[in-house]
Amino acid sequence: MSSPIHAPELDTPLGWLNTDRPLRFDGELRGRVVVLDFWTYCCINCIHILPDLAFLEAKYANDPVTFIGVHSAKFTNEADPGTIRAAILRYEIAHPVVIDDRMKLWRAYAVRSWPTVVVVDPTGRVAAVEAGEGRRDALDRAIAEALAQGRSARTLADGPVTVQRETSAAGTSPLCFPGKVFADAELRRIFVADSNHNRIVVADWPDERGRCRVVKVVGTGAVGAADGPAEAATFHHPQGLVTGQGVLYIADTENHLIRAIDLEDYSVTTVVGTGRMTYDFAGGALGIDQGINSPWDLTREGSTLYVAMAGEHQIWRIDMPVGFARALAGTGRENLADGPTERAAFAQPSGICLHRGHLFIADSEVSAIRGIDLAVERVYTVIGEGLFTFGDVDGAHPKARLQHPLGVASWSAGLLVADTYNHRIKVVDPAARTARTIFGSGFPGRSDEGGGLMLFEPGGLSCAGDEVFIADTNNHRVIRADLRTQRWTELEFVGLQPPAPEKTAAGAASPAGVVAAGAARLRAGAKATLLLDLRLPPNVHVNESAPSSVEVKCGARRLIATSGCSGRLPLAVALPVLSEQDGGTWMVTASFLCCRDGEAGACFPLDVAWSLPVTVSDDGTDRVTLTQAPATDVALPGA
Repeated sequence: MSSPIHAPELDTPLGWLNTDRPLRFDGELRGRVVVLDFWTYCCINCIHILPDLAFLEAKYANDPVTFIGVHSAKFTNEADPGTIRAAILRYEIAHPVVIDDRMKLWRAYAVRSWPTVVVVDPTGRVAAVEAGEGRRDALDRAIAEALAQGRSARTLADGPVTVQRETSAAGTSPLCFPGKVFADAELRRIFVADSNHNRIVVADWPDERGRCRVVKVVGTGAVGAADGPAEAATFHHPQGLVTGQGVLYIADTENHLIRAIDLEDYSVTTVVGTGRMTYDFAGGALGIDQGINSPWDLTREGSTLYVAMAGEHQIWRIDMPVGFARALAGTGRENLADGPTERAAFAQPSGICLHRGHLFIADSEVSAIRGIDLAVERVYTVIGEGLFTFGDVDGAHPKARLQHPLGVASWSAGLLVADTYNHRIKVVDPAARTARTIFGSGFPGRSDEGGGLMLFEPGGLSCAGDEVFIADTNNHRVIRADLRTQRWTELEFVGLQPPAPEKTAAGAASPAGVVAAGAARLRAGAKATLLLDLRLPPNVHVNESAPSSVEVKCGARRLIATSGCSGRLPLAVALPVLSEQDGGTWMVTASFLCCRDGEAGACFPLDVAWSLPVTVSDDGTDRVTLTQAPATDVALPGA
């Protein structure tokens, strides 16, 4: 694009997300500066520029400037509107996103790499193209120049375009996009990186029903990098966790820091990192003087921390407690290359573990499991072929395929891998170079018709004996599963609440009011099922692939809080085994994502609530159906 050209129209058969309508250059975008962010949600570099875009969106909020994400998928899983929607919510993106079906817009704009940002002037001509990260100042200048030229030519529209963005329906969920989990069998503690709540949850070992008492919540829930007491400390979308010598270490990913929690008093300190993203590919400094880049996962051997440094495509080693940090393996070039550690290449390593004297890495962008022989400092590949070779194939190398794995853990029978974009957990034998599925169907979900475990982009896992704990990220839950029997339970963190009541976003649906349900008699000593049904206007539907959340309380006591994909209505909610003391007036609240029909019908939360008198006795039933108020009482924007 060496000379100005007219910006191709934003046409796509798969439509738009995070907006209530399509936007067009021959319509509302005429007379406005348009900033197009070509991205794919797996890409760490795309994640890195989101703060720059948010900064510019805030700076030009009152000007005729419109930001639009163009999602051009790399992986098959990323092409699904449901997974893109989850990524938009996980990354808290505030602007509309157009789904670039089969990379049509990518080719029309001659884009060559993720991320690429294109600035279109008010006349609809391409004014600037910036590829890669670290381009905030250049984009700022391009936007300002386009605005100035538009004012001079009197071609500017009057103000910004206002759209109704989507918001999450996981408001009552205790966890929000948990990225990683660490199970310490010796301490009998479960540690969860509650990533989008910006906090760390510490809980006791779960009982047979999966109930675990919350010991401590570390972090206020606000974004920040404050050290100090648990109640005042702040994090920024933390990920990897590992314990050692009375300390919990945290990969505080978007702060570009390694943090430490003292497990005696739960105070937080920063041990490595300046708090600014760096491009130092060697290291060699101490503690807070050494900059790092998007640490994603941690493992430990003695006093040595090993870090999967996703942002620099490297593996780092930190000698504690002094905090001497240096690159161990990888040149920083994003690729799959084996050999001596100083010449090898990784591609967004996002999971790491120690297994029988070797480091193993979930190397996400090359859909690979990599190994490092620490004795000879040499990198090798177990499964994986390169940046654009991926799939969902069990078997032996070279036929075995993964798709963007984010987690790896050591087990006696081999490696456990969170095969994230395949929604599976797999067992990898590093010696035989084989992979086999142990959990998951290959599609997003919570459980199948036979009660088998389904997952939705699991991000992390931790093994304790023959049990595995899974951070089922997009289902906002943690799973405990027995690797021998394949029995599983969803953990209930007793007493855990979201950091603060979720604010209702502009354009969100108003609660329909509390519906007084008829009295129910449920069976003592048995699990009950609530069936939740809705009656919606004819042009509105529940999005079956989007998150829903349900909370059931009896007085001040919470019986259950769960979230995940809605699935088909009526929504079945499984309750724990009931006793007579569970009787009383239940308050059942649920939040769904409802969408207007059509290619760009934005989705908005619909909150519903029932007051349900319940008696628990031996002669009770095992299910009750709750129905929403008639459609005329449902107020969806534009419906």
